[in-house]
Amino acid sequence: MRLIASSVLLSLLWIPSVVTADSADGCLDLYFIDVEGGAATLIVTPVGESVLIDSGYPDNQGRDLDRIIHVAKDLASLKRIDHAVVSHWHLDHYGNHAALAAKFGIGTFWDRGIPEGLAEDPGYADRIASYRAASQNASKALHVGDTLPLKAGKTPLTVRVLTSGREVVTDEGEVNPFVDRHKAQPDDPSDNSASLSLLYAFGNFRFLTCGDLTWNTEAKLVTPRNPVGHVDLFMVTHHGLPVSNNPAMVLAIDPVVAIMCNGPKKGGAEQTMATLREVKSLKNWFQLHRNVDLDAAKQAPAEFIANTEQTADCKGEWILTKVAPDGSAYSVQIGPQGQQHKYQTRRP
Repeated sequence: MRLIASSVLLSLLWIPSVVTADSADGCLDLYFIDVEGGAATLIVTPVGESVLIDSGYPDNQGRDLDRIIHVAKDLASLKRIDHAVVSHWHLDHYGNHAALAAKFGIGTFWDRGIPEGLAEDPGYADRIASYRAASQNASKALHVGDTLPLKAGKTPLTVRVLTSGREVVTDEGEVNPFVDRHKAQPDDPSDNSASLSLLYAFGNFRFLTCGDLTWNTEAKLVTPRNPVGHVDLFMVTHHGLPVSNNPAMVLAIDPVVAIMCNGPKKGGAEQTMATLREVKSLKNWFQLHRNVDLDAAKQAPAEFIANTEQTADCKGEWILTKVAPDGSAYSVQIGPQGQQHKYQTRRP
């Protein structure tokens, strides 16, 4: 009992001393970088190892590339990206992998496997040729049940693949009480439904990110059993679009905090916001952007939205989640001057 009380006291007293990633502080840092409705999430482990999941759009005068490098170099003090993951083969998710490799450096490339063609992208052949060249045709395919080979410090750290290429983890976890909330949508033949889903575990802290996984595959993952369990942090799937974020999954994982990587006119759908409001344990959700076409009352409160401007005037503010060295507590903050919102990690 004394040990439990001491652990609780330490987690209550823990307050991150800095707002940027710093491997010397023993924390796990997760940066959600604004790429205007694409995705780019940078994770820095307590031993300084880095993982970038997706890389935003190319072009736009190097906007997304520059934002990623700024966070990696100037805020996280990285010399290169150790691991670069592609959740799926859409331009807003792997658009800068080749440029990052050339301009900043990437150690190992990870993906779900490279398809020969992609019906929904007529420019896929040229784009995938650049990716193959940057990875020297040595990218590694992740399959269901695989783990990323990350170094762990004092606190155990694992990253497990839950979905890949429409395959899902099965026959694990408790029976999902929200199975009846799944109402099947038309089959999705796009690469969205083949997205990688990764579950990070750092001590008791759990973080789930599913790329652009769509409705029916989400249900396939969590019905009849839920192998994810409950999570502390959920990256809202597919920018908050309603073809994803099946309530059968969102309610089953029961996040405490959610972060939505939407754009001013992409994602952040009213239906998804309504689903988040149903989550029993949810304390706050954060948005990278205000949805300029949706009433303010239907979105997160203003203090939980990183960027409120249209794209032309956007400063590209990021969101940082900082997890305590023992995984017992975490904070979420918008930009370098934002308030630190503090949370206790839920117990197993």
